[in-house]
Parts: sequence; C-alpha cells; structure tokens
Amino acid sequence: MAIETAVMAPADPGHAMRAHLIGRFQALRSRSTALTSPLSAEDMGAQTMEDVSPSKWHLAHTSWFWETFLLEPHLPGYEAFDPRFGYLFNSYYEALGDRQPRAARGHITRPGIAHVMAYRAHVDEAMEHLLESCGEADLERIAALTETGIAHEEQHQELILTDIKHVLSVNPFGEIYSEPASLTVQPGALAGWLEFAGGLDEFGAGDGGFAFDNEGPRHKAWLAPFALSTHCVTNAQYAEFIADGGYDTASLWLSDGWARVQAEGRRCPLYWRGGAREWREFTLHGERELDASAPVSHLDYFEASAFAEWTGYRLPEEREWELAARQFDATSARAMTPDGWLHPASADQANLFGGVWQWTRSAYAPYPGYRAQGGAIGEYNGKFMCGQFVLKGGSALTPPGHVRASYRNFFPPQAQWQMTGLRLAKDLTS
Repeated sequence: MAIETAVMAPADPGHAMRAHLIGRFQALRSRSTALTSPLSAEDMGAQTMEDVSPSKWHLAHTSWFWETFLLEPHLPGYEAFDPRFGYLFNSYYEALGDRQPRAARGHITRPGIAHVMAYRAHVDEAMEHLLESCGEADLERIAALTETGIAHEEQHQELILTDIKHVLSVNPFGEIYSEPASLTVQPGALAGWLEFAGGLDEFGAGDGGFAFDNEGPRHKAWLAPFALSTHCVTNAQYAEFIADGGYDTASLWLSDGWARVQAEGRRCPLYWRGGAREWREFTLHGERELDASAPVSHLDYFEASAFAEWTGYRLPEEREWELAARQFDATSARAMTPDGWLHPASADQANLFGGVWQWTRSAYAPYPGYRAQGGAIGEYNGKFMCGQFVLKGGSALTPPGHVRASYRNFFPPQAQWQMTGLRLAKDLTS
C-alpha cells in the first residue's frame, strides 16, 4: 500500500508583517468613519473658506490616495472605482494631472455620501487583498507605502476635525460636534524652564521606525545655550496680552502680521468671543467659558511671535524643541478619540507633546542633503519648503502615535484654523 506523504507549504515569512499592517489599516479606516459619524450630509459637504475642505472630500481623497499610490500600481487587475475621482479628489499632485480647484471643493455635490462610502468599502477590500496576496519580493516596498498612507490619512483625520470646527463655528446657532464626558483635570506642576547647554548634536529622524522624508537626512547642528518653557502659553496669559494692548502695539508685530491685524480688525484669537470681562471660546463641544489654565490655541505665527516679543522671550528654534523633546514620551500625550475631549486642557501641560501644535521660528526648509523622492509621491513635502514655518508637538486633535520628536508639521504664517499655540524659549549666557 502506497504511503502518501503530506507536503507542508512553506510558512509565509511575512505573515506577521501582513497581519500587523492589515490590523492598522482597518483601525485607521474605522477611525476616519467614526470621526464623521456625528455629521449630517449637509455638514459633510460644506466649505466655509478656502483652507477648509468638506468632510466628504477628506473621506474620498484618502481613498483616492490608497487607490492611486498602492492599488493601481501594485494590485494586478485592479480597476479604478470611478475614473472621474482622479480629477475630483487629487489634492495637489501636479504629476497626476488636472484637479478640482481647492477653493471649489465644496462645489462637489456629487458623488453623494453613499457613493463615497461605497468607494471607501471598495478600496478597503482591495487594500486588504493586496496586503494578503502581494509577493514576498514586493512586501517591503508595499509596507513602506502603506505606512506613508496611514500617516497621510491620520493627517486628514486631524483636518476633518479642524475643518468641521470652522464649519460649525459660522453656524448662527453654534452647533456642536459632540458632547463628551467631562475631562478629568489633574493639578499640574508650576511653570518653569528646561535648560540646555547647547553644543553640537544630531537632529532629524534616524533609521528606526517610520518618518516622512522631510524629517531627514539626520545631520549635525550647533545650538547655543537655551531654555524652553515647561508649559505652553495659557489662555489667561494671552488674555493679559490683549488687555495690555497687544493688538494695538505695532512694535510687537512683524510687518506682515501687523498689516493683517489692521486689515482684519482682529482683536483676539480665532474662536474667542465676548470680551475682557467674560471671554468665551467656541470648541467642537460648543461655546464654553474660557479655560484660563489651558494652552491658548488657534493663533497664527504672527500672533505667537507678537506675544513672545511682549514677554521679552522668543519662539524656539525647531532643533531646540527637538532636543528638549527627547526626554519626553510622545505616546504619553492625551490620545485623540472620536468620542473624547477634543480641545486643549490644562491636563495637556505636563508634556511637550499634545495640547496644541507649537510654532517655532524656524522656516520650513530642507535639511542638509535633502532630496525629494522621485515621482508624484515626491510632491508630498518637498515642494512646500518656501514661505512656511515649522510646528512641533501635536495637538488634542492629533491621532494617537502620529507624532515624534523629529516630526515637522508646517503651515503658512497666517494659518489660524489649525489648533496652534506656542511655548516660549530664551537664550542663556554661556
């Protein structure tokens, strides 16, 4: 009698990586959907200024990113869900052709929400199939692109919240995004200074873990002795600046900032309402009494710079901030959850990470030796290295695990609608 010998298929050496990526991808996509669950179809289609994109557009654009950079080039036989979406949901990739103007994204009434959600489901199924079935030789490349796609969609999760906040803020009746449980606030340490001797050090992302291309190459730079505040500037401190005539004193302001303040008649940060006797603030949880001890938010670079000038201190350099952040754990920041407290709080003061993105006085420029990647994906960061400033630290709206000491966020100096604040720095005599 013949004896049949079972031949075991060789184990997939990339099985653990595939399972890890699929799990992260599924959690990411579920969080994006959860962030829009409190919104109506009308909410999701609104665009209240050029910087704001409709929630529906964010959901579709992030799916277009997966389709364009992973599925079409790497999944054999994949067909685009709708050929029109390349025009409607391309953000700024010149190499990929014409696109809907940014200021007119709110004009996209069709596809509707149901069609966009069907698009997401189609892309989700195809992505999971790609991660399960791609050849071993391609897995490392696809894994790297998947990490970029995850980080990209996490950025848009934060934008979903900052953009819908602006949409709701112009509603005549001050509609809320959500009503979470109250945040438990623990008494914090008194504000002080972290002092650093400076000297020659290395900066930028190392070889371990994911980083965007603009975080490298790792390089050496010299820092003079400096100190960084242990706390971000609070609402109470900024209210003192206003009360002392901060918005009326030209000598505190950079020229472009002073011109903008005068042209707009600005007297306080974006979303502050009322006046010196009773400041209130619009939040994703509705209009509330200003929390005096929480970090001030929604300042543009000019406001942050003027406040620093008023105090006699300055904004930090981005490398100063990065050096200081090495003694903190980025994962210990209060995590953003769709049903959580989506606003800076005094509880955020104990860590350099979280609370508000912190303006630095560093222009967003390439590090020594930087070269953008080839192809359309190379447009992600490099082409914006002009006329913008670096921000550090993450905010109450940043997805968990997204930031690190080397992370370089960037915005033009007039940007207010992001959750941006500041932390002071000062020079030390050697």
